[in-house]
Amino acid sequence: MHTVDHSQTIIELKDVCFSYTSEDVVKNVSLQIHKGDYVGIVGPNGGGKSTFLKLMLGILRPASGTVKLFGVDISQFKDWSKIGYVPQRTTVDANFPVTVEEFVMMGRYSRLGLFHFPKQDDRERVNKSLRQVEMYEYKNRQISELSGGQQQRVFIARALASEPEAIFLDEPTVGVDVKTQKQFYELLRSLNQKLDLTLVLVTHELDIAAHEATELGYINRTLEYYGEPKEFLKGDYFHELIGKGGIRH
Repeated sequence: MHTVDHSQTIIELKDVCFSYTSEDVVKNVSLQIHKGDYVGIVGPNGGGKSTFLKLMLGILRPASGTVKLFGVDISQFKDWSKIGYVPQRTTVDANFPVTVEEFVMMGRYSRLGLFHFPKQDDRERVNKSLRQVEMYEYKNRQISELSGGQQQRVFIARALASEPEAIFLDEPTVGVDVKTQKQFYELLRSLNQKLDLTLVLVTHELDIAAHEATELGYINRTLEYYGEPKEFLKGDYFHELIGKGGIRH
């Protein structure tokens, strides 16, 4: 198993609460994610997983409590090139008329800024990102021509293009077959280990999170468990979760 250096905290939540209505969706959540961690976030449907992810990405602001990225309160955080994001494939229009290379170049914009044209080093970074996900040979293809699994790899390449220190993934394997899923998670493990890239994965697939992640978080409004996956599998939360049928195993 990959040895993780827990000395550097890069994401920290303290007593975070959030509600869309009067009832808290996320309640009193505190955790620290360290450089090199591979964090799997699981929980029942409606338990707050996606809201939790959006709070860490700054898409939502907590009603109370604090979220810090790289030691900076998220309300003041500016260095977004350090954070990559891979959305659900279903939320991206895969028929958008754009080449793979152009799509991945969009990941450089957080470094380029508006109205700045890509330079040679940007193009080199895009090529490197495509090589890291084994999609370089497809760079001139239309993204709409790719299979679901290939599109997923391109989404990761786009996230890698900003040279992030952490990548967040929201249910990234929705709608793809088991073989493609397996290859996708092998790629993630490789990126985590070879690049020391911090990964935060929200998923329904408990078995994948338990076997791939170095840390597992179980969220059901509150963060009921955070620690080693193998300890979670021994505990009551796991059996409760399976009993509710809210998660696949």
